[in-house]
Amino acid sequence: MATACDVTHAHDADRAAWDGYVTNHAQGSLFHLFGWSDAIRGAYGHSIHYLLARAREADRAIEARRIVGVLPLVNLRHAIFGNALVSLPFLDGGGILADDVETERDLLTSAVRLGIQAGAGSIDLRQERPLAMGDTESASGLRLQGSPLPIRIASRSHKVRMLLTLPGSPELLLNSFKSKLRSQINKARKEGFDTRVGGLELLEDFYKVFLVNMRDLGSPVHSKKLMQHCLTEFAKHARIIAVYRSAEPVAAAIVIGFKSVLSNPWASSLRKYASLGPNMLLYLRMLEYACDRGYAVFDFGRSSPGEGTYRFKEQWGAVPQPLYWHYISLDGRAPNPDVARSTGMQTAAQCWRRLPLSVTRIIGPRIRKHISL
Repeated sequence: MATACDVTHAHDADRAAWDGYVTNHAQGSLFHLFGWSDAIRGAYGHSIHYLLARAREADRAIEARRIVGVLPLVNLRHAIFGNALVSLPFLDGGGILADDVETERDLLTSAVRLGIQAGAGSIDLRQERPLAMGDTESASGLRLQGSPLPIRIASRSHKVRMLLTLPGSPELLLNSFKSKLRSQINKARKEGFDTRVGGLELLEDFYKVFLVNMRDLGSPVHSKKLMQHCLTEFAKHARIIAVYRSAEPVAAAIVIGFKSVLSNPWASSLRKYASLGPNMLLYLRMLEYACDRGYAVFDFGRSSPGEGTYRFKEQWGAVPQPLYWHYISLDGRAPNPDVARSTGMQTAAQCWRRLPLSVTRIIGPRIRKHISL
């Protein structure tokens, strides 16, 4: 049965109730947790709009009513990069989490109204599952009045999450690998790398590797503050895993656990040591860490089918699970999910690779904060 609800803006006082709903919802994910609001706002200063749907119960104050849906949104606003509401930028998921299709529709209607008020040109929803209302819902289906322009929606499943179901122990994990993969792992082990697991005390080492890797990929680097806030917000379940050659960090990753899944939002390694295989040891340590702590699934993060990162994750036994990204135009233009693939972006990446690290460290975060991917 559909639930009549009221949609309001969540505040810090709603944090516990919000996270309780996400935890208890079968489709609730790491990316729905309230802590991302503080992490993203603390790192980049973006406006945050966390929409909270509560059941319409006349005999109870609204803050005491049952939560039936949530939608975390971040407003990315820039004169060049544009104005959009995104759920969630920089991450693989987010989007609407609701008890039923009517609540989903009410949350999306509220998001559209908010986007129009904010002058946004679009709303981007990164769903781990399709919208229950359907992928091609029209503006009339949103029951929105007063919109000056037609609302247009495009949906894509061009990205996938790569998920590995874990066995009960690191020993069983290693035995499950094909001989070629075990050979690559053994080669890395013989190089005498040291590995460490920690928290904020390893952040500078992580960022040294991350900074170089992003420059070499031609991508502006995230602010170190974003990782710092993540490690603080999710302190009980977030760790850095790093690989060292002597005292030099050569590969590093951040992992965050939620329910039965350990996710890896960021991982990097230095290309100059690629022939020695520190990346293989890094991923082995992440998977062993997940097994030791009883996680059932390891999430390698998103990839594009057929590309290099996809094949790398696939060799570990990871299986693709489609992501459903919805692009909702509020300015009357046709949604253009492929804008990031333009020739201009490719040229910018080539130029970025030539910049000194000292420059990318300073200006990279100022650019990266406005790029939602």
